[in-house]
Amino acid sequence: MRTHRLVAATIVAALGVSLAGCSAGDTADGEPVTIQFWAWAPGMDVAVEQFNSTHPDIQVEYTDAGGGNDSSAKLITAVRAGNAPDAALIEYTALPRMIIAGVAEDMTEYVGDVQDAFTEGTWQQTTFDGKVYGVPQDVGPMAFVYRDDIFSKYGLDAPATWDDFRSAAETLKVEDPDATIASLSTDAWGWYAAVAATLGEDWWSVEDNVWTVNIDGEGSQRVLSFFNDMYNDGLIAADPILNPSYNSKLNDGTMLSWPSAAWAPGVIYGVAPDTAGNWELSPFPVWDEGDTETSYQGGSGVSLISGSEHPEQTAEFIKWLNASDEGVDLLLNESNLYPAAISGQESAISQDPPKLMPQQTDYYQVVADISKNTRAVTWGPNTDVAQSAFTDAMNAAVQNGTPWVDVLTATQKAVYEDMKKQGFEVREG
Repeated sequence: MRTHRLVAATIVAALGVSLAGCSAGDTADGEPVTIQFWAWAPGMDVAVEQFNSTHPDIQVEYTDAGGGNDSSAKLITAVRAGNAPDAALIEYTALPRMIIAGVAEDMTEYVGDVQDAFTEGTWQQTTFDGKVYGVPQDVGPMAFVYRDDIFSKYGLDAPATWDDFRSAAETLKVEDPDATIASLSTDAWGWYAAVAATLGEDWWSVEDNVWTVNIDGEGSQRVLSFFNDMYNDGLIAADPILNPSYNSKLNDGTMLSWPSAAWAPGVIYGVAPDTAGNWELSPFPVWDEGDTETSYQGGSGVSLISGSEHPEQTAEFIKWLNASDEGVDLLLNESNLYPAAISGQESAISQDPPKLMPQQTDYYQVVADISKNTRAVTWGPNTDVAQSAFTDAMNAAVQNGTPWVDVLTATQKAVYEDMKKQGFEVREG
Protein backbone atom coordinates (compact mmCIF):
# COMPACT_ATOMS: atom_id res chain seq x y z
CA MET A 1 0.00 0.00 0.00
CA ARG A 2 1.63 3.22 -1.16
CA THR A 3 0.77 5.58 1.67
CA HIS A 4 3.70 7.82 0.75
CA ARG A 5 1.97 8.55 -2.55
CA LEU A 6 -1.24 9.96 -1.13
CA VAL A 7 -2.23 13.45 -2.08
CA ALA A 8 -1.28 16.55 -0.17
CA ALA A 9 -4.20 16.70 2.26
CA THR A 10 -3.66 13.12 3.40
CA ILE A 11 0.01 13.77 4.09
CA VAL A 12 -0.83 16.89 6.07
CA ALA A 13 -3.33 14.98 8.19
CA ALA A 14 -0.77 12.27 8.88
CA LEU A 15 1.82 14.80 9.95
CA GLY A 16 -0.48 17.09 11.90
CA VAL A 17 0.12 15.36 15.24
CA SER A 18 3.88 15.69 15.03
CA LEU A 19 3.61 19.36 14.10
CA ALA A 20 1.30 20.04 17.00
CA GLY A 21 3.98 18.85 19.36
CA CYS A 22 6.53 21.43 18.20
CA SER A 23 6.43 24.62 20.20
CA ALA A 24 6.96 27.73 18.09
CA GLY A 25 9.11 29.22 20.79
CA ASP A 26 11.44 26.28 21.31
CA THR A 27 15.02 27.37 21.98
CA ALA A 28 18.04 25.65 23.41
CA ASP A 29 18.73 27.14 26.86
CA GLY A 30 18.09 30.65 25.58
CA GLU A 31 20.42 30.19 22.63
CA PRO A 32 19.31 31.30 19.13
CA VAL A 33 17.29 28.83 17.08
CA THR A 34 19.35 27.58 14.16
CA ILE A 35 17.63 26.58 10.94
CA GLN A 36 19.01 25.08 7.76
CA PHE A 37 18.15 26.53 4.34
CA TRP A 38 18.84 24.97 0.93
CA ALA A 39 18.66 26.97 -2.28
CA TRP A 40 20.73 27.72 -5.37
CA ALA A 41 19.97 31.25 -6.59
CA PRO A 42 22.92 33.65 -6.56
CA GLY A 43 22.97 36.05 -3.65
CA MET A 44 21.18 33.75 -1.21
CA ASP A 45 24.21 33.82 1.06
CA VAL A 46 24.01 37.62 1.17
CA ALA A 47 20.32 37.47 2.05
CA VAL A 48 20.97 34.97 4.84
CA GLU A 49 23.76 37.14 6.25
CA GLN A 50 21.42 40.15 6.27
CA PHE A 51 18.65 38.19 8.01
CA ASN A 52 21.01 36.85 10.65
CA SER A 53 22.29 40.34 11.44
CA THR A 54 18.78 41.58 12.20
CA HIS A 55 17.30 38.45 13.81
CA PRO A 56 19.58 37.45 16.69
CA ASP A 57 17.07 34.86 17.96
CA ILE A 58 17.00 32.98 14.63
CA GLN A 59 20.18 32.09 12.80
CA VAL A 60 20.08 30.58 9.32
CA GLU A 61 22.76 28.33 7.88
CA TYR A 62 22.76 28.31 4.07
CA THR A 63 23.68 25.46 1.70
CA ASP A 64 23.87 25.81 -2.08
CA ALA A 65 22.09 22.56 -2.99
CA GLY A 66 22.02 23.04 -6.76
CA GLY A 67 18.83 23.61 -8.71
CA GLY A 68 16.16 21.65 -10.52
CA ASN A 69 15.98 17.87 -10.41
CA ASP A 70 19.21 17.57 -8.43
CA SER A 71 17.83 19.62 -5.58
CA SER A 72 14.52 17.74 -5.54
CA ALA A 73 16.25 14.37 -5.43
CA LYS A 74 18.50 15.52 -2.60
CA LEU A 75 15.52 16.77 -0.62
CA ILE A 76 13.65 13.48 -0.90
CA THR A 77 16.73 11.55 0.18
CA ALA A 78 17.40 13.92 3.07
CA VAL A 79 13.82 13.73 4.40
CA ARG A 80 13.90 9.93 4.33
CA ALA A 81 17.27 9.93 6.08
CA GLY A 82 16.10 12.37 8.74
CA ASN A 83 18.68 15.08 7.94
CA ALA A 84 16.68 17.46 5.77
CA PRO A 85 16.88 21.26 6.00
CA ASP A 86 14.15 23.32 7.61
CA ALA A 87 13.49 25.33 4.44
CA ALA A 88 14.30 24.83 0.78
CA LEU A 89 13.79 26.50 -2.57
CA ILE A 90 11.59 24.36 -4.83
CA GLU A 91 10.63 25.01 -8.45
CA TYR A 92 6.89 25.36 -9.02
CA THR A 93 6.88 22.46 -11.47
CA ALA A 94 8.45 20.19 -8.82
CA LEU A 95 6.36 21.32 -5.84
CA PRO A 96 3.47 18.84 -6.27
CA ARG A 97 5.96 15.95 -6.38
CA MET A 98 7.57 17.27 -3.21
CA ILE A 99 4.18 17.50 -1.49
CA ILE A 100 3.26 13.95 -2.43
CA ALA A 101 6.67 12.68 -1.35
CA GLY A 102 6.12 14.21 2.10
CA VAL A 103 8.89 16.79 1.62
CA ALA A 104 7.01 20.11 1.53
CA GLU A 105 4.93 20.82 4.63
CA ASP A 106 1.58 22.59 4.90
CA MET A 107 2.42 26.19 5.93
CA THR A 108 -1.08 27.63 5.87
CA GLU A 109 -1.23 28.53 9.56
CA TYR A 110 2.09 30.40 9.43
CA VAL A 111 1.92 32.48 6.24
CA GLY A 112 -1.60 33.88 5.93
CA ASP A 113 -0.36 37.29 7.07
CA VAL A 114 1.71 37.77 3.89
CA GLN A 115 -0.79 36.54 1.31
CA ASP A 116 -1.74 40.10 0.40
CA ALA A 117 1.87 40.79 -0.54
CA PHE A 118 1.28 38.76 -3.72
CA THR A 119 -1.25 38.79 -6.52
CA GLU A 120 -3.82 36.02 -6.40
CA GLY A 121 -2.28 34.28 -9.41
CA THR A 122 1.17 34.34 -7.83
CA TRP A 123 -0.06 33.00 -4.47
CA GLN A 124 -1.78 30.12 -6.25
CA GLN A 125 1.60 28.92 -7.51
CA THR A 126 2.24 27.40 -4.08
CA THR A 127 -1.35 26.57 -3.10
CA PHE A 128 -2.92 23.15 -3.63
CA ASP A 129 -6.37 22.00 -2.58
CA GLY A 130 -6.71 25.11 -0.41
CA LYS A 131 -3.45 24.58 1.49
CA VAL A 132 -0.25 26.62 1.18
CA TYR A 133 3.04 24.78 0.72
CA GLY A 134 5.45 27.63 0.22
CA VAL A 135 5.91 31.36 -0.21
CA PRO A 136 6.58 32.40 -3.82
CA GLN A 137 10.04 33.82 -4.41
CA ASP A 138 10.33 34.64 -8.11
CA VAL A 139 8.01 34.42 -11.09
CA GLY A 140 8.29 34.38 -14.86
CA PRO A 141 5.34 36.31 -16.31
CA MET A 142 5.03 35.13 -19.89
CA ALA A 143 6.02 37.75 -22.44
CA PHE A 144 6.94 38.17 -26.09
CA VAL A 145 10.59 39.06 -26.75
CA TYR A 146 11.26 40.06 -30.34
CA ARG A 147 13.59 41.80 -32.79
CA ASP A 148 11.95 45.21 -32.87
CA ASP A 149 14.39 46.51 -35.49
CA ILE A 150 13.39 43.84 -38.03
CA PHE A 151 9.68 43.98 -37.17
CA SER A 152 9.79 47.76 -37.64
CA LYS A 153 11.69 47.41 -40.90
CA TYR A 154 8.72 45.54 -42.36
CA GLY A 155 6.05 47.69 -40.73
CA LEU A 156 5.12 45.16 -38.06
CA ASP A 157 4.09 45.76 -34.46
CA ALA A 158 4.45 43.28 -31.62
CA PRO A 159 1.56 40.82 -32.00
CA ALA A 160 -1.31 41.41 -29.60
CA THR A 161 -3.03 38.13 -30.53
CA TRP A 162 -1.86 34.78 -31.86
CA ASP A 163 -3.60 35.59 -35.14
CA ASP A 164 -1.38 38.69 -35.28
CA PHE A 165 1.59 36.40 -34.58
CA ARG A 166 0.70 34.24 -37.56
CA SER A 167 0.16 37.27 -39.78
CA ALA A 168 3.56 38.68 -38.77
CA ALA A 169 5.17 35.29 -39.48
CA GLU A 170 3.68 35.28 -42.97
CA THR A 171 4.99 38.77 -43.70
CA LEU A 172 8.45 38.01 -42.35
CA LYS A 173 8.69 34.81 -44.38
CA VAL A 174 7.87 36.73 -47.57
CA GLU A 175 10.36 39.49 -46.80
CA ASP A 176 13.15 37.09 -45.78
CA PRO A 177 12.64 33.39 -46.59
CA ASP A 178 15.60 32.51 -44.36
CA ALA A 179 13.97 34.13 -41.32
CA THR A 180 11.73 32.36 -38.82
CA ILE A 181 9.54 34.13 -36.30
CA ALA A 182 10.13 31.50 -33.59
CA SER A 183 11.03 27.91 -32.82
CA LEU A 184 8.73 25.96 -30.51
CA SER A 185 10.89 23.05 -29.46
CA THR A 186 9.42 19.55 -29.32
CA ASP A 187 10.40 19.29 -25.64
CA ALA A 188 8.49 22.45 -24.68
CA TRP A 189 5.77 20.57 -22.80
CA GLY A 190 5.75 23.09 -19.95
CA TRP A 191 5.39 25.98 -22.40
CA TYR A 192 2.37 24.37 -24.03
CA ALA A 193 0.84 23.69 -20.61
CA ALA A 194 1.29 27.35 -19.65
CA VAL A 195 -0.17 28.59 -22.93
CA ALA A 196 -3.16 26.25 -22.50
CA ALA A 197 -3.62 27.74 -19.03
CA THR A 198 -4.31 31.13 -20.63
CA LEU A 199 -7.41 29.46 -22.10
CA GLY A 200 -8.47 28.22 -18.68
CA GLU A 201 -7.06 24.73 -19.08
CA ASP A 202 -5.44 22.96 -16.12
CA TRP A 203 -3.52 19.86 -17.13
CA TRP A 204 -3.73 18.78 -13.49
CA SER A 205 -6.06 19.89 -10.71
CA VAL A 206 -6.86 18.54 -7.27
CA GLU A 207 -9.87 18.90 -5.01
CA ASP A 208 -10.78 16.92 -1.91
CA ASN A 209 -7.88 14.54 -2.53
CA VAL A 210 -9.06 13.71 -6.05
CA TRP A 211 -6.79 14.60 -8.98
CA THR A 212 -8.14 15.43 -12.42
CA VAL A 213 -5.96 15.02 -15.51
CA ASN A 214 -7.14 17.14 -18.43
CA ILE A 215 -4.20 17.38 -20.81
CA ASP A 216 -6.21 16.82 -24.00
CA GLY A 217 -8.99 19.32 -23.29
CA GLU A 218 -10.51 21.56 -25.96
CA GLY A 219 -8.33 24.54 -25.10
CA SER A 220 -5.12 22.51 -25.30
CA GLN A 221 -6.27 21.04 -28.61
CA ARG A 222 -6.82 24.55 -29.92
CA VAL A 223 -3.28 25.50 -28.95
CA LEU A 224 -1.63 22.45 -30.53
CA SER A 225 -3.74 22.65 -33.71
CA PHE A 226 -2.90 26.33 -34.19
CA PHE A 227 0.85 25.85 -33.98
CA ASN A 228 0.67 22.60 -35.96
CA ASP A 229 -0.90 24.56 -38.83
CA MET A 230 1.83 27.20 -38.60
CA TYR A 231 4.49 24.51 -38.65
CA ASN A 232 2.94 22.77 -41.65
CA ASP A 233 2.90 26.11 -43.48
CA GLY A 234 6.59 26.68 -42.78
CA LEU A 235 5.98 29.66 -40.51
CA ILE A 236 7.58 28.35 -37.31
CA ALA A 237 10.27 25.80 -36.49
CA ALA A 238 10.10 22.94 -33.99
CA ASP A 239 13.85 22.67 -33.44
CA PRO A 240 15.77 22.68 -30.15
CA ILE A 241 16.49 26.11 -28.71
CA LEU A 242 19.67 27.55 -27.24
CA ASN A 243 21.93 25.11 -29.07
CA PRO A 244 24.70 26.37 -31.42
CA SER A 245 22.41 26.45 -34.47
CA TYR A 246 19.67 28.36 -32.67
CA ASN A 247 22.12 30.77 -31.09
CA SER A 248 23.66 31.46 -34.50
CA LYS A 249 20.25 32.46 -35.82
CA LEU A 250 19.73 34.78 -32.87
CA ASN A 251 22.99 36.47 -33.75
CA ASP A 252 22.46 36.78 -37.50
CA GLY A 253 18.89 38.03 -37.28
CA THR A 254 17.06 35.02 -38.70
CA MET A 255 15.41 33.94 -35.42
CA LEU A 256 13.17 36.87 -34.70
CA SER A 257 11.34 36.22 -31.44
CA TRP A 258 11.11 34.06 -28.38
CA PRO A 259 7.61 33.75 -26.88
CA SER A 260 8.81 33.07 -23.37
CA ALA A 261 8.91 35.02 -20.11
CA ALA A 262 10.45 38.01 -18.37
CA TRP A 263 13.69 36.11 -17.71
CA ALA A 264 14.40 35.57 -21.43
CA PRO A 265 16.35 38.79 -22.15
CA GLY A 266 19.17 37.71 -19.85
CA VAL A 267 19.39 34.36 -21.63
CA ILE A 268 19.45 35.92 -25.10
CA TYR A 269 22.05 38.49 -24.05
CA GLY A 270 24.24 35.67 -22.81
CA VAL A 271 24.41 34.09 -26.28
CA ALA A 272 23.88 37.11 -28.57
CA PRO A 273 25.27 40.20 -26.81
CA ASP A 274 26.03 42.00 -30.06
CA THR A 275 22.29 42.20 -30.80
CA ALA A 276 21.64 44.36 -27.73
CA GLY A 277 19.49 47.36 -28.51
CA ASN A 278 17.55 45.56 -31.23
CA TRP A 279 15.13 43.67 -28.98
CA GLU A 280 12.00 44.64 -27.07
CA LEU A 281 9.57 42.92 -24.74
CA SER A 282 5.81 43.14 -25.09
CA PRO A 283 2.82 41.38 -23.49
CA PHE A 284 2.30 37.76 -24.41
CA PRO A 285 -0.15 37.30 -27.31
CA VAL A 286 -3.71 36.36 -26.35
CA TRP A 287 -6.09 34.03 -28.14
CA ASP A 288 -9.11 36.26 -28.41
CA GLU A 289 -9.42 40.01 -28.84
CA GLY A 290 -10.03 41.62 -25.46
CA ASP A 291 -8.33 38.92 -23.38
CA THR A 292 -5.78 40.27 -20.91
CA GLU A 293 -4.84 37.29 -18.76
CA THR A 294 -1.55 35.51 -19.27
CA SER A 295 0.35 32.86 -17.35
CA TYR A 296 3.73 32.01 -15.85
CA GLN A 297 6.71 30.07 -17.05
CA GLY A 298 9.37 29.24 -14.52
CA GLY A 299 9.94 30.39 -10.98
CA SER A 300 10.35 28.95 -7.49
CA GLY A 301 9.07 29.27 -3.95
CA VAL A 302 10.52 28.52 -0.53
CA SER A 303 8.86 25.71 1.42
CA LEU A 304 8.87 24.48 5.00
CA ILE A 305 10.37 21.01 4.93
CA SER A 306 8.91 18.03 6.76
CA GLY A 307 10.58 17.28 10.07
CA SER A 308 11.58 20.83 10.91
CA GLU A 309 11.71 21.26 14.68
CA HIS A 310 11.18 25.02 14.35
CA PRO A 311 8.38 25.58 11.84
CA GLU A 312 7.34 29.01 13.08
CA GLN A 313 10.87 30.43 13.06
CA THR A 314 11.49 28.86 9.68
CA ALA A 315 8.32 30.47 8.36
CA GLU A 316 9.45 33.81 9.75
CA PHE A 317 12.65 33.56 7.71
CA ILE A 318 10.77 32.45 4.59
CA LYS A 319 8.37 35.38 4.87
CA TRP A 320 11.19 37.85 5.46
CA LEU A 321 13.11 36.58 2.45
CA ASN A 322 10.20 36.71 0.01
CA ALA A 323 7.74 39.30 1.33
CA SER A 324 9.63 41.94 3.33
CA ASP A 325 11.05 45.10 1.75
CA GLU A 326 14.57 44.05 2.75
CA GLY A 327 14.21 40.54 1.39
CA VAL A 328 12.70 41.39 -1.97
CA ASP A 329 15.27 44.15 -2.49
CA LEU A 330 18.00 41.56 -2.06
CA LEU A 331 16.23 39.20 -4.48
CA LEU A 332 16.09 41.95 -7.08
CA ASN A 333 19.58 43.38 -6.68
CA GLU A 334 21.69 40.49 -5.40
CA SER A 335 19.99 37.48 -6.97
CA ASN A 336 18.83 39.28 -10.16
CA LEU A 337 15.45 37.58 -9.85
CA TYR A 338 12.08 39.05 -10.74
CA PRO A 339 10.44 39.01 -7.29
CA ALA A 340 7.08 37.36 -6.79
CA ALA A 341 6.03 39.98 -4.23
CA ILE A 342 4.14 43.01 -5.53
CA SER A 343 6.49 45.37 -3.66
CA GLY A 344 9.50 43.83 -5.42
CA GLN A 345 7.89 44.24 -8.81
CA GLU A 346 7.11 47.87 -8.02
CA SER A 347 10.72 48.43 -6.95
CA ALA A 348 11.91 46.88 -10.19
CA ILE A 349 10.21 49.65 -12.17
CA SER A 350 12.99 52.04 -11.16
CA GLN A 351 15.71 49.63 -12.26
CA ASP A 352 17.61 49.94 -15.51
CA PRO A 353 16.24 47.67 -18.25
CA PRO A 354 18.10 44.46 -19.12
CA LYS A 355 21.27 44.80 -21.16
CA LEU A 356 19.53 43.24 -24.15
CA MET A 357 17.16 46.20 -24.51
CA PRO A 358 18.76 49.25 -22.88
CA GLN A 359 16.51 51.51 -24.97
CA GLN A 360 13.27 50.07 -23.52
CA THR A 361 13.07 52.26 -20.46
CA ASP A 362 9.55 51.05 -19.62
CA TYR A 363 10.64 47.40 -19.57
CA TYR A 364 9.91 46.71 -15.92
CA GLN A 365 6.67 48.67 -16.03
CA VAL A 366 5.51 46.46 -18.90
CA VAL A 367 6.47 43.33 -16.94
CA ALA A 368 4.74 44.61 -13.81
CA ASP A 369 1.57 45.30 -15.79
CA ILE A 370 1.69 41.77 -17.22
CA SER A 371 2.20 40.27 -13.77
CA LYS A 372 -0.90 41.97 -12.36
CA ASN A 373 -3.18 39.75 -14.42
CA THR A 374 -1.73 36.27 -14.46
CA ARG A 375 -3.21 32.82 -14.05
CA ALA A 376 -1.28 30.21 -12.13
CA VAL A 377 -0.32 26.98 -13.84
CA THR A 378 -1.39 23.96 -11.80
CA TRP A 379 1.30 21.31 -12.01
CA GLY A 380 0.84 17.69 -11.05
CA PRO A 381 2.74 15.04 -9.09
CA ASN A 382 4.21 13.33 -12.18
CA THR A 383 5.42 16.15 -14.40
CA ASP A 384 8.43 13.98 -15.24
CA VAL A 385 6.09 11.48 -16.91
CA ALA A 386 4.34 14.28 -18.80
CA GLN A 387 7.66 15.69 -19.99
CA SER A 388 8.88 12.33 -21.29
CA ALA A 389 5.59 11.31 -22.92
CA PHE A 390 5.01 14.69 -24.53
CA THR A 391 8.53 14.99 -25.92
CA ASP A 392 8.55 11.47 -27.37
CA ALA A 393 5.13 11.93 -28.96
CA MET A 394 5.94 15.38 -30.33
CA ASN A 395 9.21 14.20 -31.86
CA ALA A 396 7.29 11.39 -33.56
CA ALA A 397 4.57 13.75 -34.79
CA VAL A 398 7.07 16.17 -36.30
CA GLN A 399 9.05 13.37 -37.92
CA ASN A 400 6.01 11.52 -39.27
CA GLY A 401 3.79 14.46 -40.10
CA THR A 402 0.97 13.29 -37.84
CA PRO A 403 -1.41 15.68 -36.02
CA TRP A 404 0.03 17.40 -32.98
CA VAL A 405 -3.23 17.02 -31.05
CA ASP A 406 -2.42 13.29 -30.90
CA VAL A 407 0.49 14.28 -28.66
CA LEU A 408 -2.00 15.44 -26.05
CA THR A 409 -3.87 12.15 -26.19
CA ALA A 410 -0.67 10.17 -25.70
CA THR A 411 0.49 12.39 -22.85
CA GLN A 412 -2.91 12.25 -21.16
CA LYS A 413 -2.89 8.47 -21.27
CA ALA A 414 0.64 8.17 -19.90
CA VAL A 415 0.05 10.62 -17.06
CA TYR A 416 -3.32 9.17 -16.06
CA GLU A 417 -2.13 5.56 -16.10
CA ASP A 418 0.98 6.44 -14.10
CA MET A 419 -1.09 8.18 -11.43
CA LYS A 420 -3.47 5.22 -11.22
CA LYS A 421 -0.51 2.87 -10.88
CA GLN A 422 0.91 4.98 -8.05
CA GLY A 423 -2.35 4.76 -6.13
CA PHE A 424 -3.81 8.22 -6.64
CA GLU A 425 -7.54 8.76 -6.74
CA VAL A 426 -7.66 10.23 -10.23
CA ARG A 427 -10.14 10.90 -12.98
CA GLU A 428 -9.89 12.20 -16.53
CA GLY A 429 -11.22 15.65 -17.32
